[in-house]
Amino acid sequence: MTAVTAVTAPTGFTAARTVRLGVRRIGFELRQYFRAGDQVFFTFLFPTVMYLIFATIFTGDVGQGADNVSMATYYLPGLVAGGIFLSGVQGLSIEIAVEKSDGTLKRLGSTPISPATYFIGKIGEVFVTAILQIALLLTVAVVLYGVQLPADAESWGRFAWVFVLGLLACALLGIALSSVPRSGKTASAVVIPVVLLLQFISGVYIAFTTLPEWLQNVASVFPLKWIAQGMRAAILPESFGAAEPNGSWELGLVAIALALWLVVGVFLSRATFRWIRRNG
Repeated sequence: MTAVTAVTAPTGFTAARTVRLGVRRIGFELRQYFRAGDQVFFTFLFPTVMYLIFATIFTGDVGQGADNVSMATYYLPGLVAGGIFLSGVQGLSIEIAVEKSDGTLKRLGSTPISPATYFIGKIGEVFVTAILQIALLLTVAVVLYGVQLPADAESWGRFAWVFVLGLLACALLGIALSSVPRSGKTASAVVIPVVLLLQFISGVYIAFTTLPEWLQNVASVFPLKWIAQGMRAAILPESFGAAEPNGSWELGLVAIALALWLVVGVFLSRATFRWIRRNG
């Protein structure tokens, strides 16, 4: 009798295949995203629309001496941060909640696709749409309102690491938050008020230092406040750091806070996400 030996694929091969399939899935996720008109408006275009409103209504300059900036410049970092938060938290949480409710996750659960492949596709979609979203916002700021973006590599380096850390943390929190709505129909009603409230208390629409101290402390618990602070450090003149609650940009603290939320996001997304199989 001939012995039959089971052959399993090496772990490295399996991981490479998972990543490859996940990258291929990004294109599918992007097509689905841009076919949903309501999602495109309330997630992709919303920061630009709000920026147009604020930059048009509020005119004049803010700051002192040579570091004066227009109100259009002053509002820009907050709306960039808001866009990151919308793309990661609001966009993904509603999207996954709907896919769970309409049976998409159950159908995917009956295929060889793994949760890791699914996550790569979703997070890749968030990164691509967020980059396009921020590019549109910056273009509108420069073309319509004459905003002068930073010209030095250090500022753009700050912009890049705050963007990446913030978007990763928000995407993972969005995955975790998708488990809260009981159905796809209620997802928007559950998620949007939370996201909107955090934008108002985190320095997106209102200057952070004008808020009551207790409300500043509440906002400091969440990542959006730190993303907005990091974006102000990247876009506004250095002297504006003195107007922050502690008199400086505190970039080290920004990095620590976003890294901690990244870890929390990994834990919460793994603990709450359920890959629905055909057998339930």
